[in-house]
Amino acid sequence: MQALTRRLARAINAEGEELAAVLAGFALFFCLFAGYFMLRPIREAMGITGGVNNLQWLFTATFVVMLLAVPLFAWLNSKVPRIHFIDWVYGFFCLNLLAFVLLFRVDHDSVWLARVFYVWISVYNLFVVSVAWSLMADVFDGAQARRLFAFIAAGASVGGLCGPLLSTLLIGSVGESGLMLMAAVLLGAAMGFKRYLMAWREQQGAGRPGAVSDESPRRPVPGNPFSGLTRMLGSRYLLGIGAFILLLTSVSTFLYFEQARLVAELFPDRAAQVKVFGVIDFVVQAGALAAQLFITGRVAQKLGVRVLLSIVPALVCLGFIGLALAPTFAMLAALMIVRRIGEYAFVRPGREMLFAPLDAESKYKAKNFIDTVVYRGGDALSGWAKAGLDMLGQGAWLVAMVGALCAALWGVLGWYLGGRADRQADA
Repeated sequence: MQALTRRLARAINAEGEELAAVLAGFALFFCLFAGYFMLRPIREAMGITGGVNNLQWLFTATFVVMLLAVPLFAWLNSKVPRIHFIDWVYGFFCLNLLAFVLLFRVDHDSVWLARVFYVWISVYNLFVVSVAWSLMADVFDGAQARRLFAFIAAGASVGGLCGPLLSTLLIGSVGESGLMLMAAVLLGAAMGFKRYLMAWREQQGAGRPGAVSDESPRRPVPGNPFSGLTRMLGSRYLLGIGAFILLLTSVSTFLYFEQARLVAELFPDRAAQVKVFGVIDFVVQAGALAAQLFITGRVAQKLGVRVLLSIVPALVCLGFIGLALAPTFAMLAALMIVRRIGEYAFVRPGREMLFAPLDAESKYKAKNFIDTVVYRGGDALSGWAKAGLDMLGQGAWLVAMVGALCAALWGVLGWYLGGRADRQADA
């Protein structure tokens, strides 16, 4: 048994005492993403139900909700010890999911309910994933992050594979409310894995070599409801991460709007739309999983975080130029898949590595502000920018060239930030 454990630890780049914690992190992300990706195809279909031409309003509404929710989130973080904080957040969202189960059973075809769910799940996704990565940055130090985060992120891809598959297979039998109930159960399971990880962190002891910090997880994170914003504004490094996120969202939103428009034209039935989005998600997660298991960790160790954060923007820049030359659905779908695989396999683990050496207030509050307000603010701004570009009547060519420029700037900034993280880890 011990020999098998050692082989498994070597296979995933873990030390023997880290194996159980890494597997718990993998399982936590599996539960989160299996639940979310069961609901994501429903969200995309409901965005179309609310009107493709209204998507920028949904993005703006999501941003406004984020502005209201983040100070409450930060206030709670200042009152509740870190060891219990995620229980409060995940418990709240479990109750929300159960409420949607009842609402969709009562009025399945309501356009306004579809719009509310679209905004809610856009908020839900960023919060649950952001605090999960804050937990990982709290439990593991910078050197461990470079070795282990690729495998932990693979849990998200396995969950992302199972989620759309379950959504596609079960939507006809259990309906949208049944999928929501299953997602609530998986979120509850994630809370159990989080408790194990926090217990493991305490068991290791703050004085062990490579410990993350001597800040006790049994104390709340210091600061006030707005310290995430002030922390970001006071640090060039955190401002750079915020700008990186804004450029990422600009590229993603341009592609997302085009995808929604084409799917609405080709697949008018909502159940068919859920299946189409489920198939796309399955392909993306399969590609991301293969990259995370066999490529990401090796790239991070041998070439550094800067390559993780710049290679995908470079490919997306080339893809946008190709889309300008050949604005077809096949080209758009290929670029969308490459962008999303690259984000899950390279960009997301790389950007989480940027936070590993930082203090608890930066990991929980500044990181959450960047992951939620900055992210959704970028969505809203780029949504309106896309609508403005469409009004110029130049077709996909102009959107593609603006997207190529954003991707180029995104790659340059990723190279700079990754270089700083590499130097910190090496030091």
